Amino acid sequence: MYYRIIRNDMLKSKVITLATMIFISAAAMLVSLAAILVVNLSGALDMLMTQAKTPHFMQMHSGEVNMARLTSFTEKNSNVDEFQVVEFLNIDGARIILGDRSLANSVQDNGFSTQSEKFDFLLDLDGNIIHVSDGEIYVPISYMRDHTAKVGDKAFVSGKEFTVAGFLRDSQMNSSLASSKRFLLSAHDYAEIKNLGSTEYLIEFRLKDMSALGAFETAYASAGLEANGPTITYPLLKMINALSDGIMIAVILLVSVLIVAIALMCIRFTLLAKIEEDYLEIGVMKAIGLRVSDMKHMYLAKYAAIAAVGSMIGFVLSLMFKGMLLENIRLYMGDSKNSSLASLFGFIGILLIFLAIMAFVNGMLRRFRKISAAEAIRYGSSHEKSAGAKQFRLSGNRWFSTNVFLGIKDVLSRKKLYATMLVVLVLSSFIMIVPQNLYHTISSKSFIQYMGIGTYDMRMDIQQADHISAKTTEIVNSMKNDRDISKYAVLTTKTFKVKTEKGSEENIKIELGDHSVFPIYYSKGRAPAAETEIALSALNADELGKKVGERMTLTAEGVEKILTVSGIYSDITNGGKTAKAVFADSTADMMWSVICAELSDPSLIGQKVSEYKNSFAFAKVSDIDEFVEQTFGSTISSVKRASFASIMIALVITLLITLLFMRLLIAKDRYSIAVLKALGFTNSDVRAQYISRSVFVLIAGMILGTLLANTLGELLARTVISSFGASTFTFAIHPLSAYLLIPLMMIGSVLIATIISLTSAGQIKFPRI
Repeated sequence: MYYRIIRNDMLKSKVITLATMIFISAAAMLVSLAAILVVNLSGALDMLMTQAKTPHFMQMHSGEVNMARLTSFTEKNSNVDEFQVVEFLNIDGARIILGDRSLANSVQDNGFSTQSEKFDFLLDLDGNIIHVSDGEIYVPISYMRDHTAKVGDKAFVSGKEFTVAGFLRDSQMNSSLASSKRFLLSAHDYAEIKNLGSTEYLIEFRLKDMSALGAFETAYASAGLEANGPTITYPLLKMINALSDGIMIAVILLVSVLIVAIALMCIRFTLLAKIEEDYLEIGVMKAIGLRVSDMKHMYLAKYAAIAAVGSMIGFVLSLMFKGMLLENIRLYMGDSKNSSLASLFGFIGILLIFLAIMAFVNGMLRRFRKISAAEAIRYGSSHEKSAGAKQFRLSGNRWFSTNVFLGIKDVLSRKKLYATMLVVLVLSSFIMIVPQNLYHTISSKSFIQYMGIGTYDMRMDIQQADHISAKTTEIVNSMKNDRDISKYAVLTTKTFKVKTEKGSEENIKIELGDHSVFPIYYSKGRAPAAETEIALSALNADELGKKVGERMTLTAEGVEKILTVSGIYSDITNGGKTAKAVFADSTADMMWSVICAELSDPSLIGQKVSEYKNSFAFAKVSDIDEFVEQTFGSTISSVKRASFASIMIALVITLLITLLFMRLLIAKDRYSIAVLKALGFTNSDVRAQYISRSVFVLIAGMILGTLLANTLGELLARTVISSFGASTFTFAIHPLSAYLLIPLMMIGSVLIATIISLTSAGQIKFPRI
């Protein structure tokens, strides 16, 4: 019996059934996709870091390495499982040619290594440890992704020829956020080019107990070992590797939650429309004594069928689309060890959607108890009481035409009825605006200010070099006489000792210079202005347990210096553990320096970058726009795809929801429409009234959606971004997109759906009494 009822009812209301199924399918697909992607990303990342045996602690160092002292420290520390020192040969990108493309414009520190002996292995695309032959070179996978090189190409390093034998996965330097990239050579070839660059050392440890990582860091710093470069830990490497795909998954999760909420409202629409359509039949069934539970079973059976089919379609679609979304994960990390579990979690996701829908429908059907059999038989439809808008009288109308006035008055009189459509339009606006704002924010030039880097045109890094101070002065003297440079700043990084709350000492890298020239954003406080002040990166502040206004003690050459924390900022450079101060110091060795410059004419950036590269070969010169593109490019691309997909989904939702809502409204207003026609209103008048209702609700929805997107949406986006270092930021809103294009697209969708729905209103005639 239920089968016949379901079949006949679906055939009778094909549009509503199809629309409901589309919503359920979309919700199920997104939830399933999010589950599949999360499980695959987690499993692939764990497998990559397990196969590569990623170091738990790594200290970069340029200069001499005292192996005897390091070995002694290792032997005394019971938590050390394995220890090694890996050489990393830095060579200027201009001296590296892959195929027919030079790496002169690369912002990465491109270096060469041999395969590690104990751990930190470089892997091929099948996840195997690479064994490279003489004359061959394995290239970082990022240069395969951007089509810089392909297998079989000739590679030249300072004129020495190699053949690109393949591409490598590097569990430490895979991500574009990692500032260095490793090429792999044989031991023989490495020895031949070793004198062509500067050697940096990766001092690496694997621990027996990862929970003691913090204590090990403190022990290493207290021992006064080599530490004039960034310090990287296992959790930080894991976070950096997961960043690009993690943000895309976060956006999908956000949209999927909102789509589920909208799907439930869609079901509410369709169910109300069906109840309205069957109002007379429901009254008759109640009058002849049919139990409410039996009537509920008929509707539950129908929606169970629709939900089951929609959920399965969504699951199948998620399996179809997962390959495209998993492409980047598979390329950079390989296949997941949890790939079989991923589909299971995806299925569990759609099962939860199905159960949520059934629980929601069951709750909605409780209104059967409130339906009066006599009223249903007498009127054939429900008659809700009008409330509100009593002061909104036609006689006092001076602003709107009669039809527009009546449309707006109806919305104000039946707020409860229109509230559901309003909420859907608010959520649709939210879905469209938040991912777009997030995309425009992270792709804007100013975003780097949230990541510990000021906004300027050109950047020059001097590191892994002798006489850094003298070379920095040489560049500064050149800039002083360069009329094209409007302002510049010199920032030098040195290492000091800082006393912890426990009384021990740790190394802290402090960037000294005038931080007001090219300021960054501070999540708390401000930049240091006095010599007694210091600003800390968020990671350093957390580890040291310091807040704005608190004091800390530095030690330099045995002399203590008391500093007050003036601000806390986000940072992605040098492992995220940095500090900024303005005091002068001549005792500590200079680790590296950065010269930032702003040009009076931005069109000269390319010319100036080339000019300074040629004049100062010892410095790495970067166009800041190129720096952002190469550093955040993959992340920006992922968010861009997710944002445009969100817009398309939201537009379809707006169209379908409006279509369903107007059908419900016209079904409820059959009697009122007939009365209007009897009073002399034409079909055009009725159409104008309903369009006015739709547009009025839409405008309210867009205003509320925009406000919500710029407040709650910014908070949610900040939570996502904070996972990779930006503890605070403000949306960079694109006015043309947020305030013109998106509203126009929504208005178009609503108008199209309203006009389509109103075709049935023209067929309503005044009833005979």
